Amino acid sequence: MTPFSPFSPFSPFSPFSAFSALHHTDAPLLLPNAWDHASATALAAQGFAAIGTTSLGVAAAAGLPDGSAATRDVTLLLARQLGRGTFLLSVDAEDGFHQDPDEVAELACELAEAGAVGINLEDRLGSPQLHAAKISAVKAAAPDLFVNARTDTYWLGDGGHTETCRRLDAYQQAGADGVFVPGVSDAARITDLVKTLDVPLNILYSPLGPTVAQLGDLGVRRVSLGSLLYRRALGAALDAAADIRAGRPPRGVTPTYVEVQALSDADPQP
Repeated sequence: MTPFSPFSPFSPFSPFSAFSALHHTDAPLLLPNAWDHASATALAAQGFAAIGTTSLGVAAAAGLPDGSAATRDVTLLLARQLGRGTFLLSVDAEDGFHQDPDEVAELACELAEAGAVGINLEDRLGSPQLHAAKISAVKAAAPDLFVNARTDTYWLGDGGHTETCRRLDAYQQAGADGVFVPGVSDAARITDLVKTLDVPLNILYSPLGPTVAQLGDLGVRRVSLGSLLYRRALGAALDAAADIRAGRPPRGVTPTYVEVQALSDADPQP
């Protein structure tokens, strides 16, 4: 497979370099996750330089199950809609939507061609050797793409420290640019993980866990919001409908028709 590299990795103007640099600043990168064009554009308008996608939000909005490789085409279509915006785009690609590393690498090339600068790949507690092979294949095919390798030892398993470290080490050795451990919020455990890593650690924000600033103090370099914004938006819609049915004016902020219509701009400004 021919490596895809639309930008020189040595160019200071490379979006890939810019996204990587956001993981090495004084404060952790706060990455909000969008599920459609409007949500991504609205977040960019709030000043977020980088935006991720949420696989749950993308799947639910399309009426498809999350985590079942059913949203490959929908995810790629969304990446093509968002990838030429002025914000940096990282795509949640579940486990790559395939077990063949070459197929995952092909998807990575398509995402890079669409304008994405990052990809999130989860292991689902499957074979760490297979996940490492996927990472290696992606880095060989799209070397500039920032690979955020996720392990689900806390999300789906019992969070064993030894197994978590074993998987993270395999993934960083395979070429991952960063690693993601959703489900862990204990400060001591996060500190222990940071000490074992040579690449940036990504943590999933929890409203009941440490703040973004506190996570930064622990050494976390990236904080993702995952499906939180999508679930909050759905909850707000349900609250508004309940208020109206009860004879109360709906609470919260309601963008105007014109404001929402403006979010269809094909070239959003951050």
